[in-house]
Amino acid sequence: MARRRKDKALQTRERILDAAIEVFHRRGVARPSLTDVAELAGVTRGAVYGHFENKADLFSALCDRIRLPAETITDADPTACRADPLGELRDSWIFLLRQTATNPQWRRILDIIFHRCELVEETGQIRERMQAGHRNGQERLAELLRKAVSKGQLPADLDIDAAVPLLHGSLYGVLMAWLFQPEAYALAERAEHYVDAILDMLRLSPSLRRGEPA
Repeated sequence: MARRRKDKALQTRERILDAAIEVFHRRGVARPSLTDVAELAGVTRGAVYGHFENKADLFSALCDRIRLPAETITDADPTACRADPLGELRDSWIFLLRQTATNPQWRRILDIIFHRCELVEETGQIRERMQAGHRNGQERLAELLRKAVSKGQLPADLDIDAAVPLLHGSLYGVLMAWLFQPEAYALAERAEHYVDAILDMLRLSPSLRRGEPA
């Protein structure tokens, strides 16, 4: 009996999350209420609050269904990172691009995050979640780049402080552009090429060397 109740609760939670994806994707994150989500899910508003504290908590649970671009870096295997830090970074980013292109749920959630998440005062907790993930991802990225330099995979004079935001922005840019116009190009097929081009900046750009003018 207890197992049945637990399974039913999990099914209700997943139904609420599915409804939230639909509502947020159609109307944005700031405007809809949890009542709107409850109505689409076919549950009461109280049932939604039984699983999620507020809209920010619901949004966070949606993000947990995928991995945010910044968070994919923190998922990298520590042992593999020590042996091949640049390869591990490359693999995680290629996986992210291909998943976005081939998994409809990943695509819709990332589209919500990039194009339908109005970062206004009412969504302050959502902004905090996204900023925390961004900070952690950048810190992890800097750590991987330092390891790649120490392994001889990147130039010894690489300006890591300049490289981190440039890399991050490049990956976000590829995702945002494709989500805005997915028919423009085949992201899954081009993922490896795009990631390699981004990483080539680290190896080849004179402007990413310490002491060079920005």
